[in-house]
Amino acid sequence: MGSVDLNFLFTLAEVQRLMRAYADRAAARYGITRAQWAVLAKVERSEGMKQTELAEQMEMQPITLTRLIDKLCDSGWIERRGDETDRRVNRLYLRKAGRQLLGKLAGLRSEITATALDGITPADAIRLLTQLDLIKENVRHAIQNHEADAPKKEQRYG
Repeated sequence: MGSVDLNFLFTLAEVQRLMRAYADRAAARYGITRAQWAVLAKVERSEGMKQTELAEQMEMQPITLTRLIDKLCDSGWIERRGDETDRRVNRLYLRKAGRQLLGKLAGLRSEITATALDGITPADAIRLLTQLDLIKENVRHAIQNHEADAPKKEQRYG
């Protein structure tokens, strides 16, 4: 366990950093950033989602997401539509150009995945993904348990 303990966090962080850099470079060929790509993909999966819900799901500050959405709207890939019951709310929808771009990016996603998993058998790749999902859930539960166990700040008056 010693070498795993020594290398686990740093290796995961390095893999994430390299994958992000690789995906950014690859996405740039299509005139989009990895972050914009992520927003497009989320909107595709949940069209009509509120901007605030998307920010929460992506764990992103609303102002940061607003800037990304502004660029995506300016490029003609998504559009904001007002909510029928609450005019303060914007809902997000893909435009035709956004769907076409995501179609092209699906091939790019496959290319990135194939490059990253080169030399790993399909069975091992599935096992790896399953294990990463388990790690993610373990950490998510640990965070929730930590938050539940954290002492509440004492209210002070005067």
